[in-house]
This record gives sequence, structure tokens and C-alpha cells, in this order.
Amino acid sequence: MALHEDDSVLDKLELACSDLKNLLQTSAKMDESLEQMDEKFDRIDETLSTALRRVAPLQSLAMATKALDTRISRAVTPALALLDSFKLSESLQDKLLELSSSLSAEETPKKRLKKLLTYLDCVDQLNAAINAISQDGEPVIQKLQEVVEFLSRTKATDQYRTLTLRETLITLKALYETEVDAMKFDGLLDEALLNMQDEYESILLRLKHQNIGELQVDGESEIVASDLGTDLEIQVLQRISGTLAANDCLDICIGIFVKVRYRRAAKALMRLNPEYLRTRTPEQIDEMEWETLETAITLWIQHLEVAVKTVLISEKKLCSRVLGKIMDGVVWPECFVKIADKIMAVFFRFGEGVARSRKEPHKLFKFLDMFDSLEKLKPEFSNTFDGEAGADICTRFRELTKLLVHATSKVFWEFGLKIEGNSDGLPPPQDGSVPKLVRYAINFLKYLATDNYRAPMGMVLRTEQIWKAGIRSKPEMDDDLLKYAITNVMDALQRNVESKRSRYRDNILPHIFAVNTYWYIYMRTRSTELGLLLGEPYIKDTYKAIAEESAYMYQKQAWGPLVRLLDREDLKRVQSKEAMGNLARVKMETFMKGLDEMSQGHRESYSIVDLDLREQIKKATVKLVMPAYTDFVNTFSDVLQGKLYVSPQPMQVLLGQIFDGGDVKLKRRDSKDWVARDTSGSIEREIRGFRRSRSNTSEV
Repeated sequence: MALHEDDSVLDKLELACSDLKNLLQTSAKMDESLEQMDEKFDRIDETLSTALRRVAPLQSLAMATKALDTRISRAVTPALALLDSFKLSESLQDKLLELSSSLSAEETPKKRLKKLLTYLDCVDQLNAAINAISQDGEPVIQKLQEVVEFLSRTKATDQYRTLTLRETLITLKALYETEVDAMKFDGLLDEALLNMQDEYESILLRLKHQNIGELQVDGESEIVASDLGTDLEIQVLQRISGTLAANDCLDICIGIFVKVRYRRAAKALMRLNPEYLRTRTPEQIDEMEWETLETAITLWIQHLEVAVKTVLISEKKLCSRVLGKIMDGVVWPECFVKIADKIMAVFFRFGEGVARSRKEPHKLFKFLDMFDSLEKLKPEFSNTFDGEAGADICTRFRELTKLLVHATSKVFWEFGLKIEGNSDGLPPPQDGSVPKLVRYAINFLKYLATDNYRAPMGMVLRTEQIWKAGIRSKPEMDDDLLKYAITNVMDALQRNVESKRSRYRDNILPHIFAVNTYWYIYMRTRSTELGLLLGEPYIKDTYKAIAEESAYMYQKQAWGPLVRLLDREDLKRVQSKEAMGNLARVKMETFMKGLDEMSQGHRESYSIVDLDLREQIKKATVKLVMPAYTDFVNTFSDVLQGKLYVSPQPMQVLLGQIFDGGDVKLKRRDSKDWVARDTSGSIEREIRGFRRSRSNTSEV
């Protein structure tokens, strides 16, 4: 078993030895083959090196040729494009001439506008072509010149080609130097731009404001701005503006726009006939008649509103639509302000002149009208002149408002000071009637307290208070400020009245004067806006109370002494009938004499104009006098028998006639009946007749 295994191993070893011999033989053969291949590669390498040395000059020549071709192409291709631009500009100029002729012959406005758009397209194309020539010409010529110089220097091509390229350079350079400026500044493009300016001005002139003159006729109609121009007209104006701006004519474009639109806006406002605007300085305004100035201020308010809300708003819209796309919208606000500034300056000058004129009381309400109109106009004004461009106009607007606030405040406070100082310089009325100053002041304050002026005056006072105290202060309500201000004037008026009252020398006239004046103030203020503002209790407690007190003092001073004459206490102490009769007759005669003086006083000196007041005083006088008189006459009728005296009933009529200021028919008493004495005699004659008859009548 072991022997068999050993044989197997030997066989395997022999087989492996045989394989190794074969492998060594094969390796030796491969080594010989590799040596042979090495020799072949060396020969190939030598052959390639030789070929490379022979091909290298040809390769350099090919690369140089390709580089030269590229260099020439880079110069010639733009030159050809430049020549094409010259050809295009020439064809566009021919087309422009044709369109210009067609445009001149067109008379229909709408068709003309459409042709004008086509004309503008051609102008823009020509401008683009000329700009392309102008921008590309110098670089193209420079590159071409460099190529020519290179070929001449290197002689990289034949002389014929170099000469041809040189001639082309000379021709192109001469064409560029002579034709570009001519096309740009002296040719058809320049002529077309001039035509565009004329067309621009013509279209702008056609855009008119409509119905401006009718706005002041109907004051209740709402003032609304209208758009100027049709869409087609605006489109043409936009295109012309863009074309002019693109051709360095923006200043000319703006100049035309401002000039034409200012003329149109001014002409529209001139339809309102604002002749008053020629008067601008305070001195000129002071010389105007008040009625004329009042009318002028009213028109100024109306016309300013029309100018801002209609004319200038329309002009602003037109500016924005026509010039809004130029320079990203930077140009048109300045353009609009140039138009508006000239117009607003005229309105501002007049308003400032009025505000700086003399501060007379009757101007207060027109100042308030102007101030109120500016306050109402403030939102539209701010919107119309917004932005940095309108800052100067807005500043002047605020300055005018400030001037009006100061002027209004000064007029109002000086009005109170004039009343306080009794500046009318006149003596108190000789008949005790209401002074003109009181009538004027009450009507003045009543008008100020109406709905039309209460709010503006309150706003003026509040604005003035804020300016004085600072914006951090807490201002009072407008009505409270106005109430306080008017109360001060009323107090000054009362001091004025008391000052006049103290200047009377008569002991009755001061009370007549006070009754008339304070009753007038009370009656004219109660149940009015002024009374509601001041408060009805204040009116009653102040003016009605003083009037009633003065009426009582009038009764006491005027009729009290006459009533005391009829007192019977002293007659009761007389023992004899004769002495009693004499004393009674003396009392009656004195009474009638006093009655005569009172009648004369009321006829010549004492005036109670108010019918209701006169009736009340008459009734009070009758109530005071008649009981005493009736009692006296009834008691001493026997003593007075046969003497001329007035019975109680006619005496009551007589007293009434004293206050009514008319004539009365008196009767005298005989033994039984009343007999007519003088059908045409006055009160004074009747009383005097009684006194004269005493000397011709026997005593009892």
C-alpha cells in the first residue's frame, strides 16, 4: 500500500518538472521576440522624428494663415455692417421724405395723428441707424486700419489685396468723417426734429380747458377736473417727447411744454375776468372801494378753487401722461410746477396784499372767508403740489394761511380795543337812543357767531393759541375760545356804554340811554347764534337785568317827583277849606307843569325807539301815575271845581300820547259835561292852556 502511494508522487513530480522545462523554453522565445519588437519600435520612432521635422514648417504656415484670416474677418465684418448701416440710413431718409410729404398733405386731424406716428417710427429708426454709425464707426475704422498696417508690414498677402483693403479703409474713413455729423445735425433727421417740435407745440395748443367760465355761474356745482386730449393725442405727444429726449432735445421739449401749457392755463383762467389780480400791493388794496374789494375777494376765493381743482389738476394729469416715462418720471413734476408757479404766484400776491392791508373791522369776515377757503382747499392743494417739486408752492400757501390768521386775530382784538377805548370820539346820543357803535358791534358779533363764521373764527383763535403756547399745549375747544373772545368784546362794549352813560348831565337821559341800549343788546342777541353761544342766562342776567333796573330808575327820576306832588298828607294838615283849595290848585298846576316838561322832554330829548319797550314803559308809567292822579282828582274835585284840569280818563290818554309822540284832542270840564277845546292842539298846548287859564278863573 505504501509503495503504491510513493509511485504516484513520483509521477506527479516528473510531470511538474516537464512543465517547468516547457515554460522556460517558451519564456526564452518570448524574450527573443521582445528584443526584435524593440528594434522595430526604434526604427519607427526614428522615421516619425524625421517626418515631424519635415512637416513642422507646413503646420506653422497653416496656423499663421488661419490667424490672419480670423484677424481680417474681425475687421472686415464690422466694416461691412457699417456699410449696411449707411445704406439703411439712406433708405430711411428717402422714406422720411415720402412720409413728410404725405403728412403735409393730410388735413384730417385723426388721420394726421396716425400718419404722425408712422413718421415718428421712421424718425426713431433713422436716429437708431445714425447712432449705430456714430457709435461703431471709429472702432470699426480703427480695427480696419490696424489690419491694413499689419498686412503692409508683414506682407502676409499679395499687394493687390492689401491695396484693395487700404482703399476701402480710406473710403470708409472719409465717408464716416463727412457724412455722420451731416446726417446727425444738418440732414433730414435735424429737419424732422424741428418738424416734431412744431407738431408738438401745435398739438399742445389744441388741448383746451372747457367750460371754465361756467363754473363761477353755478356756485353749487361740484368742480371736477377733466382730462385734456384724446388717447391718440396723448400717445403722439408721448412719442414726440421720447423722440426729442432721445435726440438731446429734452430742454427744448420741456420749454415748449411749459410755455404752451402755461399760456393755455392762463388763458382758461382769464375767461373768469380776474381783473382784480392786477391789484397786488397792500397800498393799492387800501385805495380800493370796499364794495370793489369785497367783490374781488369773493372772486379770488372762487377763482383759486377753480384754478387748483380744475385747471392745475388737469395740467398735472397732462404732464404726467405726456412726460411721465422720460427719465423714470423725474422730469414731469418739475415741468408741472413751472406751469403752476406762475399762476399761483398771482393768486398769492393778491391774497398777501389783502392780508397785509389795513386791519379794519369790516374786513374780518372776508379774512375769514379767505382763511376758510384755504382750509377747505388744503387737501386738494397738498395732493396737487406734492413731492419735492411743489415744496415752494406749499410753503407759500402756508405763509398766506399764517398771514390770514394773524390778520384775522389782529382785526378781532383791535375791534375790542377800539370799543374799549371809545374810539368813535362821539358824545353820547342827545336823545338817549342806541349808539351806532353798539348797533354795529352787536350786528358784527351776531354775524360772527353764525354757522358761516363761527367755525373758521374758532379755528383761527385755536391756531393762534397753539402758535403762542406751543404744539405741546392742550388747546381749548373752538367754541369755548370764541365764547371767551366774544365775551371780552361784549364786556368792552358794556364798559363803553357805561362810559357814555356817565357823560350825560341830565338826570333822566342816562336811564333812557341805558334802557334803550341794554334792551337793544338783549333783544338782538336772544334766540340767535350769538345768544346760544354766550348762553341765554348770561344774556338775561347781564343785559335784560340792567335794562329793567334802568327802566326802574327812569320811573323813579322822571315820574316819581310828579307822583309825590299828588301826595295828600300835607293837605290833610290844612284846617281851612280855602287854604286846602289853594294848595290843591298849586299842586295840580305844578303837576301839569311837570307833565308839560316831561312831554317836551320826550318830544325833544327822550327817544325810546323800540315799540315793545316803549309800550312796556308807557304801561308802567300809567300804572304808576294814574292811581295817584285819579285819587287826587276824585278827592279834591270840589276844591278844583270850575278850574281847567284833565279828568282821569283823558289823562291816561294824555300819558299814552306822551310816549307815542302824537297829538291828542283834550276836553275841559264845565259845570256838567266835557266840551271840545281845541281839536288840533298838541299835548303841550293843552297843558300850557291849563296853566294860562288859571289867571282868568275865580278862586273858590
